[in-house]
Amino acid sequence: MEFFKNGVTAHRGNSAQLPENTMLAFISAVSIEADWIEADIRQTAEGKLIVLHDDDTKRLANRNLSIKNVTYAELEAVDIAYQFRFTNQLTIEQCPKLPVPLLSDVINLMKSQKLTKSQHFTRLSIHPKVDCIDKVIQLIEDMNAMIWVGFNDSNLRNLKQVKAWNPEISAFWDRPADSDIDDDIEMAREFGVESIIIQHDGITSPKVKSVHSAGLEVGAWTVNDLSTMENLLELGVDRIYTDCPIDLLVIKSQSSPLGENLLNPSQQL
Repeated sequence: MEFFKNGVTAHRGNSAQLPENTMLAFISAVSIEADWIEADIRQTAEGKLIVLHDDDTKRLANRNLSIKNVTYAELEAVDIAYQFRFTNQLTIEQCPKLPVPLLSDVINLMKSQKLTKSQHFTRLSIHPKVDCIDKVIQLIEDMNAMIWVGFNDSNLRNLKQVKAWNPEISAFWDRPADSDIDDDIEMAREFGVESIIIQHDGITSPKVKSVHSAGLEVGAWTVNDLSTMENLLELGVDRIYTDCPIDLLVIKSQSSPLGENLLNPSQQL
């Protein structure tokens, strides 16, 4: 089985085009052939693993619920596409109501992919936002999904635990712009992390060269400006996290636009 290796991580799915961290955004990211999709993970009151960045639904939904204090049944009733629809002045037909997905739903999407023309697949990068690594690992094992997932995190202890469980799992270490790159390289080597993902304002040519000289991949988060994407690619950045994966794919391919491959919300239902 082969996976895409184009250096495009769809941040929270194709989140510029569709509501972030929803099944539609993830389906779209698969359809345009990003090599990784990043998804943020939290737990409900009864311990269900769900996909949402914030600790409540205030920013995105039509109701404000605290994730750790509600059951999944309560959370599922919330329209997580509400603010996206309002901001983009879309109708309910153009942007249907959407629930918060379960992590298991997104993993099933990865596993259900059909062969592309190039016979490659997209994978899921899991970003735990709370202390739930043990449960995530157990779910991955239960679903026999090891080859379909990786992890990205700023917490090196979490990545260490992931690597202790399975050294073959891809691990992306998120770093701030002002981190000491030499220290980061030393720690990444110690814990078996193969990718250092730096906040894009802090990326310089010497940093990129240092990471590459250590045999590691260097990435940037989170980049939506086209000129910034181009500059980072010129510096030799291997991976870019973006809400606009289609734009990045077009820049990288320098060929015909890929926008025609994007399904609209009504087509994806």
